[in-house]
Amino acid sequence: MQTTSSTELSRRALLIAGAASLTTTSVAGAPPPATAETLMRGAPAMSKVSVTVNGELRELELDTRTTLLDALREHLHLTGTKKGCDHGQCGACTVIVGGRRINSCLTLAVMHQGDEITTIEGLGSPGRLHPMQAAFVKHDGYQCGYCTPGQICSAVAVLDEVRAGIPSHVTDDLNAPVRLSNAELRERMSGNICRCGAYSNIAEAIEEVAGRSA
Repeated sequence: MQTTSSTELSRRALLIAGAASLTTTSVAGAPPPATAETLMRGAPAMSKVSVTVNGELRELELDTRTTLLDALREHLHLTGTKKGCDHGQCGACTVIVGGRRINSCLTLAVMHQGDEITTIEGLGSPGRLHPMQAAFVKHDGYQCGYCTPGQICSAVAVLDEVRAGIPSHVTDDLNAPVRLSNAELRERMSGNICRCGAYSNIAEAIEEVAGRSA
């Protein structure tokens, strides 16, 4: 009759034998599997990146895995661009690259070599606000303010899209000039979430600037 101690020893021997058999049946010459320790020992791949941010040429040396959002916030200290969901779902990280709005959390900084990037800091200053910033203040288009930089960058790009005649999913007539109807506005801004629910005020601010620039 086996005792408790001998049972434990038998189980241990079985586990050891199983592990040994897996090792001996591995492909000859294959490298050992990577562990957390071996991965941490490897040096990150670095790359030099030159971008023009808010009209100023900036040269960085970054880990190739660095997102554009982290490059702006952590390396250039432009913290107006916010990190919200970090999954491209809330729009808080929206910036304008080459005239087009993008979610900066979903793209790597090294992909933007030579690009021109505009963040909320590049649109206006406290003493000289961009018309969209002034409209947001006038219409109280923000409450906590966290999503506001992304909302404003997206709104500026929306007006440029409309002026360029770029249609959206709700555009009725592709042969007619695009008009910023309420449906168009809401569709184009739908990627920017305001958790405070200031949507009607945001729409009023954008409509005012659109009417002024029409």
